[in-house]
Amino acid sequence: QVQLVESGGGLVQAGGSLRLSCAASGGTFSRLVMTWFRQPPGKEREFVAAVSWGGGRTVYSESAKGRFVISRDNAEDTMYLQMNSLNREDTAVYYCAARYFDLVRDAGEYEFWGQGTQVTVSS
Repeated sequence: QVQLVESGGGLVQAGGSLRLSCAASGGTFSRLVMTWFRQPPGKEREFVAAVSWGGGRTVYSESAKGRFVISRDNAEDTMYLQMNSLNREDTAVYYCAARYFDLVRDAGEYEFWGQGTQVTVSS
């Protein structure tokens, strides 16, 4: 089983930046597709960004494109999400998720999840 632990969330002013981390254990990290999802208050969970096994392929949602950068360090079994130019619409619980095989955007296809970290953007 893969265990995932997110960190780095918090309160930030609009226009600011945060860096989220997701530490993995219990699996073969270098074989995992790693992904960030988020769930804004009162809304469904949504895809944010994903990175392939070796980090060579990254995929972003339209809202994240140009502002967020996903990356991974396979030597440290950790994934990151650098979030810049944050706005109030980015307020959500951010979850990291993992799966073996293909990179997909559907949350239902991911079997391993972290507990989530809250990001709150104030105006």
